[in-house]
Amino acid sequence: MKAIVQNDYGSPDVLDLAEIAQPVMKDDPVLVRVEAVSLNAGDVFAVRGSPWPIRLIAGFPKPKNYILGQDMAGVVAAAGSSVTQFRPGDEVYAASGSALAEYVSVAEDKLAFKPANLTMEQAAAIPTGAITALKGLRNAGKLQAGQKVLINGASGGVGTFAVQIAKALGAEVTGVCS
Repeated sequence: MKAIVQNDYGSPDVLDLAEIAQPVMKDDPVLVRVEAVSLNAGDVFAVRGSPWPIRLIAGFPKPKNYILGQDMAGVVAAAGSSVTQFRPGDEVYAASGSALAEYVSVAEDKLAFKPANLTMEQAAAIPTGAITALKGLRNAGKLQAGQKVLINGASGGVGTFAVQIAKALGAEVTGVCS
Protein backbone atom coordinates (compact mmCIF):
# COMPACT_ATOMS: atom_id res chain seq x y z
CA MET A 1 0.00 0.00 0.00
CA LYS A 2 1.05 3.62 -0.36
CA ALA A 3 1.78 5.83 2.64
CA ILE A 4 3.41 9.16 3.40
CA VAL A 5 6.50 8.29 5.44
CA GLN A 6 9.04 10.34 7.33
CA ASN A 7 12.69 9.28 7.59
CA ASP A 8 14.23 12.47 8.95
CA TYR A 9 13.30 15.61 10.87
CA GLY A 10 12.92 19.02 9.28
CA SER A 11 10.56 20.72 6.84
CA PRO A 12 7.73 18.93 4.98
CA ASP A 13 10.39 18.09 2.36
CA VAL A 14 11.38 15.13 4.57
CA LEU A 15 8.08 13.39 3.73
CA ASP A 16 8.00 10.77 0.97
CA LEU A 17 5.32 8.74 -0.76
CA ALA A 18 6.40 5.12 -0.30
CA GLU A 19 5.16 1.60 -0.85
CA ILE A 20 4.94 -0.21 2.49
CA ALA A 21 3.36 -3.41 3.76
CA GLN A 22 -0.34 -3.33 4.59
CA PRO A 23 -1.09 -3.91 8.30
CA VAL A 24 -1.39 -7.62 9.14
CA MET A 25 -4.77 -8.62 10.51
CA LYS A 26 -4.94 -10.23 13.95
CA ASP A 27 -7.88 -11.23 16.15
CA ASP A 28 -8.65 -7.85 17.69
CA PRO A 29 -7.96 -4.96 15.31
CA VAL A 30 -10.13 -3.48 12.60
CA LEU A 31 -8.55 -2.77 9.21
CA VAL A 32 -9.83 0.53 7.84
CA ARG A 33 -9.44 1.81 4.27
CA VAL A 34 -8.61 5.47 4.88
CA GLU A 35 -10.75 7.95 2.98
CA ALA A 36 -9.89 11.24 4.76
CA VAL A 37 -7.22 12.44 7.18
CA SER A 38 -6.77 15.64 9.14
CA LEU A 39 -3.41 16.84 10.38
CA ASN A 40 -2.91 18.71 13.61
CA ALA A 41 -0.17 20.33 15.69
CA GLY A 42 1.16 16.94 16.80
CA ASP A 43 1.91 16.07 13.19
CA VAL A 44 3.77 19.36 12.73
CA PHE A 45 5.81 18.65 15.86
CA ALA A 46 6.64 15.14 14.58
CA VAL A 47 7.87 16.46 11.21
CA ARG A 48 10.08 19.05 12.91
CA GLY A 49 11.20 16.70 15.68
CA SER A 50 10.54 19.42 18.23
CA PRO A 51 9.85 19.79 21.00
CA TRP A 52 12.60 17.25 21.52
CA PRO A 53 10.55 14.64 23.47
CA ILE A 54 8.45 14.02 20.33
CA ARG A 55 11.46 12.06 19.05
CA LEU A 56 10.75 9.42 21.68
CA ILE A 57 7.50 8.72 19.80
CA ALA A 58 8.49 9.36 16.17
CA GLY A 59 11.96 7.85 16.37
CA PHE A 60 15.40 8.49 17.80
CA PRO A 61 17.80 9.69 16.56
CA LYS A 62 15.60 9.96 13.48
CA PRO A 63 12.31 8.39 12.39
CA LYS A 64 12.27 5.26 10.23
CA ASN A 65 9.22 5.01 7.99
CA TYR A 66 7.19 6.95 10.55
CA ILE A 67 3.65 7.57 9.28
CA LEU A 68 1.97 10.82 10.31
CA GLY A 69 -1.74 11.50 10.72
CA GLN A 70 -3.66 11.11 13.96
CA ASP A 71 -7.23 11.61 12.80
CA MET A 72 -8.93 9.71 10.02
CA ALA A 73 -12.24 8.53 8.62
CA GLY A 74 -12.77 5.57 6.36
CA VAL A 75 -14.52 2.29 5.63
CA VAL A 76 -13.95 -0.97 7.49
CA ALA A 77 -12.14 -3.34 5.11
CA ALA A 78 -11.81 -6.27 7.53
CA ALA A 79 -12.42 -7.06 11.18
CA GLY A 80 -10.52 -9.46 13.41
CA SER A 81 -12.31 -12.56 14.70
CA SER A 82 -12.84 -11.07 18.18
CA VAL A 83 -14.32 -7.78 16.85
CA THR A 84 -18.03 -7.58 17.71
CA GLN A 85 -19.09 -4.03 16.86
CA PHE A 86 -17.82 -3.38 13.31
CA ARG A 87 -18.24 -5.14 9.97
CA PRO A 88 -16.73 -4.59 6.50
CA GLY A 89 -18.43 -1.66 4.83
CA ASP A 90 -19.09 0.30 8.04
CA GLU A 91 -18.09 3.97 7.87
CA VAL A 92 -15.95 4.88 10.89
CA TYR A 93 -13.64 7.53 12.30
CA ALA A 94 -10.93 7.60 14.96
CA ALA A 95 -7.78 9.11 16.36
CA SER A 96 -5.79 6.17 15.06
CA GLY A 97 -2.24 7.28 14.34
CA SER A 98 -0.42 6.36 11.12
CA ALA A 99 -3.40 7.59 9.10
CA LEU A 100 -1.49 8.98 6.08
CA ALA A 101 -1.71 5.56 4.47
CA GLU A 102 -4.20 3.65 2.38
CA TYR A 103 -5.03 1.34 5.30
CA VAL A 104 -4.68 1.57 9.06
CA SER A 105 -5.19 -1.01 11.79
CA VAL A 106 -7.26 0.36 14.69
CA ALA A 107 -8.33 -1.21 17.97
CA GLU A 108 -12.09 -1.69 18.14
CA ASP A 109 -12.43 0.48 21.25
CA LYS A 110 -10.77 3.43 19.45
CA LEU A 111 -13.29 3.48 16.57
CA ALA A 112 -16.69 5.16 16.31
CA PHE A 113 -19.34 4.95 13.64
CA LYS A 114 -19.24 8.00 11.36
CA PRO A 115 -22.44 10.01 11.70
CA ALA A 116 -24.43 9.71 8.47
CA ASN A 117 -24.83 13.48 8.19
CA LEU A 118 -21.05 14.10 8.07
CA THR A 119 -18.72 13.73 5.11
CA MET A 120 -15.56 11.69 5.56
CA GLU A 121 -13.55 14.94 5.62
CA GLN A 122 -15.73 16.43 8.35
CA ALA A 123 -15.52 13.26 10.47
CA ALA A 124 -11.72 13.12 10.08
CA ALA A 125 -11.46 16.64 11.53
CA ILE A 126 -13.13 15.67 14.83
CA PRO A 127 -11.23 13.14 16.99
CA THR A 128 -8.14 14.82 18.49
CA GLY A 129 -9.71 18.26 18.95
CA ALA A 130 -12.91 16.88 20.44
CA ILE A 131 -11.17 14.40 22.74
CA THR A 132 -8.77 17.10 23.98
CA ALA A 133 -11.65 19.49 24.74
CA LEU A 134 -13.73 16.80 26.44
CA LYS A 135 -10.89 15.56 28.65
CA GLY A 136 -9.87 19.10 29.54
CA LEU A 137 -13.34 20.25 30.54
CA ARG A 138 -14.89 17.11 31.99
CA ASN A 139 -11.94 15.10 33.34
CA ALA A 140 -9.32 17.70 34.31
CA GLY A 141 -11.58 20.73 34.82
CA LYS A 142 -14.47 18.83 36.42
CA LEU A 143 -16.84 21.33 34.76
CA GLN A 144 -20.37 21.21 36.24
CA ALA A 145 -23.70 22.65 35.14
CA GLY A 146 -24.09 26.27 36.25
CA GLN A 147 -20.36 27.02 36.38
CA LYS A 148 -18.80 29.74 34.26
CA VAL A 149 -15.97 28.91 31.87
CA LEU A 150 -13.74 31.02 29.63
CA ILE A 151 -12.62 29.29 26.43
CA ASN A 152 -9.42 31.02 25.26
CA GLY A 153 -8.96 30.22 21.58
CA ALA A 154 -12.65 29.50 21.00
CA SER A 155 -12.28 29.57 17.21
CA GLY A 156 -9.45 27.02 17.07
CA GLY A 157 -9.51 23.27 16.55
CA VAL A 158 -9.93 22.41 20.23
CA GLY A 159 -11.76 25.62 21.14
CA THR A 160 -14.69 25.07 18.78
CA PHE A 161 -15.36 21.73 20.48
CA ALA A 162 -14.72 23.16 23.96
CA VAL A 163 -17.43 25.80 23.48
CA GLN A 164 -19.99 23.20 22.41
CA ILE A 165 -19.04 20.64 25.06
CA ALA A 166 -19.06 23.22 27.86
CA LYS A 167 -22.49 24.42 26.76
CA ALA A 168 -23.76 20.81 26.59
CA LEU A 169 -22.46 20.27 30.15
CA GLY A 170 -24.62 23.20 31.26
CA ALA A 171 -21.91 25.81 31.78
CA GLU A 172 -22.12 29.53 31.06
CA VAL A 173 -19.56 29.93 28.28
CA THR A 174 -17.51 32.95 27.27
CA GLY A 175 -15.31 32.46 24.23
CA VAL A 176 -12.39 34.64 23.14
CA CYS A 177 -9.95 34.40 20.26
CA SER A 178 -7.48 36.53 18.37
